[in-house]
Amino acid sequence: MRLNDTTRHYFEKLATVASPEDAARFRGLLDPQKAPAIREYLAQNDPGTYSMLHTSISPNIIRAGFQINVIPSEAEATLDIRALPDEDISAFYDLMRKVINDPAVELIPESKNQRPGSAPSRLDSDAYKAIEASYKKVYGVITVPTMSTGATDMAFLRAKGTQCYGVGVMSDTEDAPKGFAAHSDQERILEESLYKHVQFIWNAVTGIAASRN
Repeated sequence: MRLNDTTRHYFEKLATVASPEDAARFRGLLDPQKAPAIREYLAQNDPGTYSMLHTSISPNIIRAGFQINVIPSEAEATLDIRALPDEDISAFYDLMRKVINDPAVELIPESKNQRPGSAPSRLDSDAYKAIEASYKKVYGVITVPTMSTGATDMAFLRAKGTQCYGVGVMSDTEDAPKGFAAHSDQERILEESLYKHVQFIWNAVTGIAASRN
């Protein structure tokens, strides 16, 4: 487990609006004595949150063999690695080789989908403050920064020193609970959500434009 400013702030702020049980769990993640048991709980019950705390690996494609009664002479697995923003990926590959500990297994990095490591965007920038103010004005809610476990091209800009933030539309109470979320075959948002988001973007952009930096 490795926290950064974004995830630390996320759990601290989420604890202020969560149920007592969840709040204790989120605060406990910041306590080295309590964190191991809580991480185990999240791994079993909340894998999305658990994944925010680690560089994760998922073996998504496995190929081996050509005939049902012939033992394969070789096998290949394609691993999806979702790295924390500051992960030293070369050192991570070395750790993987050490864990595998088998000279017959070759680890071949796939470069076309790699993104550079960089620190998460700051939470004290004028852009973040403008986004925070827009959420308050349009939605009447606090801003809880979260670290996405998906891939983002913003990594290339962050590596150049640009502060980047992803923002989303208001919560979807119709489709997401049914499993029709992003990348599903029924990906959509409510009209009300779209109109509110346009208003939110307008306030955020004009707020950033009016800032001193």
